[in-house]
Amino acid sequence: MFTGLIQGLGVIRPLESDRFTLSIPDSYPSSILSDLALGDSVAVDGVCLTVEEIISDGFVATASPETLQRTTLKQKIATASYVNLESSLRVGGKLGGHFVTGHVDGLGCLQGAIMTDKAWEMTFMTPPSRTEQWENYIQPYLIPKGSVAVNGISLTVAECDREGTWFKVAVIPHTYSQTNLCYLKTGDWVNIEGDILGKYVAKLLGKHLQSDQPSAEINLTFLTEHGYL
Repeated sequence: MFTGLIQGLGVIRPLESDRFTLSIPDSYPSSILSDLALGDSVAVDGVCLTVEEIISDGFVATASPETLQRTTLKQKIATASYVNLESSLRVGGKLGGHFVTGHVDGLGCLQGAIMTDKAWEMTFMTPPSRTEQWENYIQPYLIPKGSVAVNGISLTVAECDREGTWFKVAVIPHTYSQTNLCYLKTGDWVNIEGDILGKYVAKLLGKHLQSDQPSAEINLTFLTEHGYL
């Protein structure tokens, strides 16, 4: 489990078709290496990976074929790109963002980025070849003021259309400059993970709607009885 608060940038380089190194450059100092251990979980652009080997400036990890197909890691490996890094949340640690599992739901692409006086307004939409994936696994969990993880970064949905084909976020300058969002160009693909709490609520409501029993009123009592509070 992660928080979506990025701790540094790494450069991803291939070792084999599914195995790669994550090196942390001196220009992007990170706290991750200070207590990194074999078997630890690290979110790499929002993808939960296991540390298999520790090297002087980073670590080695392997991604499954499904992970490479479902995320942008394959593209990033081929181009030795910057990736966002976050170590797993420790018990008692601060939850500054929102609960992020590191299980990417699908891909989005940057439609545009506009710099304002106080933030970067970035709009993401479904890639042409991934429409079905977006509609099934991303669109249902897009709501204004809801949480979303883009390349592992915890962000708030500022705006989205009724059909959920795009959403906009406002990124503060610190987040923009300290993550790989600043390297994105229009059309670039990103990893997206919907809010896990929204997924559970949608699943629960779906079961009630499919049953013959009358739908329960969603209130504080209902949420407490079903473990949400």
